[in-house]
Amino acid sequence: MFDLNEHSHRRFNLLTGEWVIVSPHRTKRPWQGQTETSSRAFLPSYDPDCYLCPGNDRAGGNVNPLYEGVFVFDNDFAALQPDVCGNELNDSGLLIARPERGVARVLCFSPDHGLTLPRMERSEIRAVIDRWADEYVDLGNRDFIDHVQIFENRGEMMGASNPHPHCQIWASESVPNEPAKELARQEEYLEKTGGCLLCEYFRLEIEVGERVVCENEFFAAIVPFWAVYPFEVMILGRDHRGSIDELGGDERDALADILKRLTTRYDNLFETPFPYSMGLHQRPTDGREHAAVHFHAHFYPPLLRSATVRKFLVGFEILGSPQRDITPESAAERLRGLSESHYSTFA
Repeated sequence: MFDLNEHSHRRFNLLTGEWVIVSPHRTKRPWQGQTETSSRAFLPSYDPDCYLCPGNDRAGGNVNPLYEGVFVFDNDFAALQPDVCGNELNDSGLLIARPERGVARVLCFSPDHGLTLPRMERSEIRAVIDRWADEYVDLGNRDFIDHVQIFENRGEMMGASNPHPHCQIWASESVPNEPAKELARQEEYLEKTGGCLLCEYFRLEIEVGERVVCENEFFAAIVPFWAVYPFEVMILGRDHRGSIDELGGDERDALADILKRLTTRYDNLFETPFPYSMGLHQRPTDGREHAAVHFHAHFYPPLLRSATVRKFLVGFEILGSPQRDITPESAAERLRGLSESHYSTFA
């Protein structure tokens, strides 16, 4: 009998149309590779050398105000610039390049240098969500912006250059690769069935329950059936919303609740500040309706077996197809069984 928890197999990603190989038997493999230093230490509330702390000089020469809540500013070393101009390069249809305008911003969650999402109050996370919505609308209303990507890299191994609690917002003239793939799949499903792909997927996952980590009245944290990263999670809403600005007050409170509960579990998994890349996927801002798009968030954490063993896409995963050892079901079971009180509060 074919067993999802024992036998190698492929799983189909509904959102991208791609496949992932699952090899559950490989969890028995011994690890002799690189390990990282694990630390339970927390950072101070203020760091005089941090370019994101209130009142400090930034790397670009500006000075931060003495902010007391959420603080947003244009990135001093922006990956996207609004004033790029020029013609397209197309050499024989083989060498192709186009100018790409955009805006890159930094959003500090809190003036407290030592905080992270799981250690913030729900009301503080709600303030971050409100500002995410404001930035999505403000940037998306600019006539040259077709997509707004909000994302957080947490931890040095995820490329975060500063541990101060913050995220980035890249608003671009075109829709990036991953959202474009998801958009195409959702629109294809709507055209074929008349329904929303992620609404139907949400109902199925709630019914099965095996991959649900936690849920509340409006949202659920689910390990996707097709997850690639060891403890990958997708946050989905029960009701169809195309973008974060469409969430009502109760829904925003519920999103703050689910973000805190999930990230607390992440930290508790190995009792260490847990690294991840997180991003919101929502409707493009190109002026079209995009009725098929269902607002959701992705969490991609690299830690595999402990705080000192990590996994990135390498070898066959880059050259062939992504592969994972821990099944989504076992990952969800482990996350689900963790406390929702942060390990730093344990006696």
